[in-house]
Amino acid sequence: MPPPDPDAFRVAMSGLPTGVTIVTANGPDGPAGATANAVSSLSIEPMMMLACLDRGSRTLLAVQAADGFGISVLHAGQEPIARAFATKAPVAEKWTGVAWSERDGLPAIDDALIWIACDLRDVISAGDHVIVTGEVRALESRQGDPLVFHAGEYRPLA
Repeated sequence: MPPPDPDAFRVAMSGLPTGVTIVTANGPDGPAGATANAVSSLSIEPMMMLACLDRGSRTLLAVQAADGFGISVLHAGQEPIARAFATKAPVAEKWTGVAWSERDGLPAIDDALIWIACDLRDVISAGDHVIVTGEVRALESRQGDPLVFHAGEYRPLA
C-alpha cells in the first residue's frame, strides 16, 4: 500500500474537532501569539501542558526566549481573534483591537474561557513543528461554549 498523500492526511485530520487556543509569550518587541489547535494537557502530576508550534513561528522564538508560555482557550464568540492570530501579520498587528492583559508575566486574551501559564520545560523537534511542554504555574477558568475548529472551519461546539 503506498503512503498517504499529505493532502489526504490534511483532509482526514480536518475531521478531528479541536479546541482553539492562542499560545502567547512576551517577545523582544512586545507580546507574541499564534493560534494553535494542537494543544493538550499532558500530565496531572506534575501539571503539564503541551503545544505544537510551526517551526518558523515567531511565537515559538518568543516562548523560548521568555522560558514560558500562556494558553488562552477561546470561546465561541472569539473567532475574529483566532483568525487574526492565525496569520503571518506583523506581531504588533495581531494584537490590534484585541482585549488582553498581562497575567503572571504573560500576555492573556481577556474573556477567554481558560487561561493557563506555563514554565517552559521541553522543546522537542517533530516534523515541521516543534512541541513545547510546560509546567503549569497559574490557571483561570470559567464556564462557556468553546470555539472549535472542524472540517476547516471555526464553529461553536453546539
